[in-house]
Amino acid sequence: MKITCDEATTICDKSQYGAATLAEKVKLNIHFLQCRICSLYTKQNNALTKIYKGHSKSCKETKRCLSKEEKDALKKELEKIKI
Repeated sequence: MKITCDEATTICDKSQYGAATLAEKVKLNIHFLQCRICSLYTKQNNALTKIYKGHSKSCKETKRCLSKEEKDALKKELEKIKI
């Protein structure tokens, strides 16, 4: 039933995306009783995920396209790089 901190962080990551099994989640919660560092990692990881999801939603709502001039400038730069 015991898992290492490395296994705990892997399960934490899997859990965030719904890929962790019930048994893994139980093992993770038991590990949290013994390891405050992994518990803190999970809290911070969840916070970062929430921040990222909030930011990515606002990015998806805003469409950004290059102007004709920007496209031409980009093409010229890419042509310079070609060997």
